[in-house]
Amino acid sequence: MTKHTSITEQSSLYNDLEHMSTTAILTNINKEDSKIAAAVSKVIPQVEELVNALAVRFQKGGRLFYIGAGTSGRLGVLDASEIPPTYGMPHDRVIGLIAGGDTAIRKAVENAEDDTEQAWKDLEAYQINDLDTVVGIAASGTTPYVLGALNTAREKGILTAGITNNPGSPIALAAAIAIEIVVGPEFVTGSTRMKSGTSQKLVLNMISTALMIKIGRVEGNKMVNMQLNNHKLVDRGIRFIMDELHIDYKEAEQLLKNYGSVKEVLLAKK
Repeated sequence: MTKHTSITEQSSLYNDLEHMSTTAILTNINKEDSKIAAAVSKVIPQVEELVNALAVRFQKGGRLFYIGAGTSGRLGVLDASEIPPTYGMPHDRVIGLIAGGDTAIRKAVENAEDDTEQAWKDLEAYQINDLDTVVGIAASGTTPYVLGALNTAREKGILTAGITNNPGSPIALAAAIAIEIVVGPEFVTGSTRMKSGTSQKLVLNMISTALMIKIGRVEGNKMVNMQLNNHKLVDRGIRFIMDELHIDYKEAEQLLKNYGSVKEVLLAKK
């Protein structure tokens, strides 16, 4: 019996890539990329289910853990790392874990993703509990590191979700909420850092942004809790205050200096 080839491993719709002109390569990559948003739109109901359940737990003190290997793991780490500066959250509320540890963010760690026990050990280091949420990310839907963690977490009553690019995969079946983004075969066969990775990034953006909005870290359409740790962000904060309070730059700048954050200014002055 022939083994079924997963969508992410199916042959590219294009051939003889090495004979294409640069224009043809770029145009065809773009053609494939244009399919991603439509695929993501189909999983919005599942993302909604996750965000609603996650927000309830998060507001009770629960945390969000992303776990993955390779590109998927790096995307989880990236999304988690952007929450403190963007929304002023503590670093220990949204946490990205990658097979092989922090070394693997920059350099592949051999066989790290094949260990079915390590991810749960990594989660236990954070004293994971039933208020937390574990989101496993794997284009293939088969990564042992992710699968092991999801199985154990679900057994222990922890909310789980799986973001994959192959429908009906083991990770999708293991997770309580399956987010299956079917983007089709990659331009370079099996190179899931491309369409699959981009689709995962879009969904992670949706999860964390919607969560931060729902727990009150955004007002109107502004990041009022952002960390003001460079000139660009200070300037952005001043302009937020100008817009909200209808005052000039100098007055807004002084208020920001006095109160230390956009949020505190608006609480005091609105």
